[in-house]
Amino acid sequence: MSVEARVAPLDHSALPAAVAKSLEAWHAMIAAEDLSDIGSLLHPDVLFSSPAFWHPYPGPVKVGHVLQTAISVFEDFRYHREFVTGDGQDIVLEFSARLGDLELKGIDMIGFDDDGLITRFEVMIRPMKSLMALAERMKASLDLKLMGMA
Repeated sequence: MSVEARVAPLDHSALPAAVAKSLEAWHAMIAAEDLSDIGSLLHPDVLFSSPAFWHPYPGPVKVGHVLQTAISVFEDFRYHREFVTGDGQDIVLEFSARLGDLELKGIDMIGFDDDGLITRFEVMIRPMKSLMALAERMKASLDLKLMGMA
């Protein structure tokens, strides 16, 4: 039996109000495939980590650029489930996407502060073949000078 489970997003009213507002703004940006206002959700000391990069990237400019680039290289990106910690400050979003004929699954682990700003954004992706393809596409698409990689 083949079943595609689509779990509705969390009842965001159970989250701290500032986190709920930011999470709803995040989902709206993803749905529109436009992260041009992502800076409004990012803490000045935000940190981005991914298995595609050797070390984390700090700051809203770099993190915003990575996130906007990622959403531009993914195809058929969609979130499936959300998980939340008891205090509502940490959210895990399970997603799937494609890169050409490669499928991938992953999670976004997002930490928020009391003001609802994203302090930490960590991504995990599988399988390895898709992760390697994503790393190649990201490197080809990122502004390497902005990222401090040139």
